[in-house]
Amino acid sequence: MPSSSQSPATRPSELQRRLGLTDATVIGVGSMVGAGVFVAFAPAAAHAGSWLLAAVVLAAVVAWCNATSTAQLAARYPSSGGTYVYANQRLGAWPGFVAGWSFVTGKTASAAAMSMTFGLYMAGVLDAPGVVGAQNTQLWATVFAVVGILTLTGINLLGVTRTATVTKVLVGCVLTVLLSLGVAMAVVVGNPSNGAGQATSPEPGSLWGVFPAAALLFFAFAGYARIATMGEEVRAPQRTIPRAILGALSLTLVLYLVLGALLLAVVGPAALADSDAPMLTAVHALGLSHGLTSATATAVTVAAALGTLGALLALIAGISRTSLAMARSRDLPSPLTAVSGRGVPWVSELTTAVLVIALVLLTDVYTVIGFSSFGVLVYYALANLSALTLGDRPWWAPRVVNIVGLVGCLALAFSLPWTSVVTMVVVLALGILGRALYRALRPARH
Repeated sequence: MPSSSQSPATRPSELQRRLGLTDATVIGVGSMVGAGVFVAFAPAAAHAGSWLLAAVVLAAVVAWCNATSTAQLAARYPSSGGTYVYANQRLGAWPGFVAGWSFVTGKTASAAAMSMTFGLYMAGVLDAPGVVGAQNTQLWATVFAVVGILTLTGINLLGVTRTATVTKVLVGCVLTVLLSLGVAMAVVVGNPSNGAGQATSPEPGSLWGVFPAAALLFFAFAGYARIATMGEEVRAPQRTIPRAILGALSLTLVLYLVLGALLLAVVGPAALADSDAPMLTAVHALGLSHGLTSATATAVTVAAALGTLGALLALIAGISRTSLAMARSRDLPSPLTAVSGRGVPWVSELTTAVLVIALVLLTDVYTVIGFSSFGVLVYYALANLSALTLGDRPWWAPRVVNIVGLVGCLALAFSLPWTSVVTMVVVLALGILGRALYRALRPARH
């Protein structure tokens, strides 16, 4: 057995610090962009309608508070596991377990949503008869989703530096296409005679719908946490993590606001709410008056696929790091602590892949988004509560930010559809019961 004085860098279960500020920021942006642009706008528009931008702002305010709390805590406790570690340190073992279990279950649902979205867009690239609704298209979408999960898991198993490198490439491609499409939409908005965005059906949503819409859009902002959950692999964490988290969130917020406004103007609230692929719907709207070719639609579809891949790549890594931290503390089975010679928690990675594939085969994309949002909001509520207990804090993180984040997370979580709330409450309760039984049957060894 290694002695207690052994350097952390040489312990077999320790990870290596290889990520700098740029790598960490890109991982954060890559984790958010795929979800927000290509998944969450449509169901959010169904709830909020023309109030969609208010929902984006509300989600961003809560996310900013959460990011600030997470940055405080990650700089103080730069270890893999995120709020699971923070809540254990600040609130105790049981709140820590609830945070970790909320993250693992919620983000596993999120990974399933991302992989399903990738599959649907790739089925569109093959020019299948409709992105949703045709049996053969759904079959191809499922095949692509499973292949995507397996491929990205393999990349993660090669090491975190490859994760960061691949994420940079994916984010660069996605942003190039989105910026080009944004310019095209802005031109259309400046030319009212084209008819884009004119309502053809009753407008969906309401002012009250801003709350569930913001809860669903929060799913799109939650990627910045990937930086914190990989905190054990970031260089100079006290300085790098806060900058990377807040920088990634700022860049993504600007992108969401601009694209959300353009989608409302070009597509319209009703068509946006009915869309299964909002960016493709925007391309079709533009093509009616500007003659965009099918090559443009293909480029946007491929960008959507790459965006979801970027989000899924970092997401699988984040789930596995939290599972690793929980297993180290005996809150999950001990085999999950295994770390390969490349510094990768390989058992956690493979377990995550199996669970995500199971969800892909058993459910649908919009169902798992609700599950994910509830679990992640509970996770961040505990992050804010943990940060509230900190005494020594930087000027940019007053306690009022932690309070607003805590209240905002709980309000959004319980504004989700009741099926999502009840299902996830049951999942959390089963996790708590399982931990209690495990601890009772296998007391801690001394």
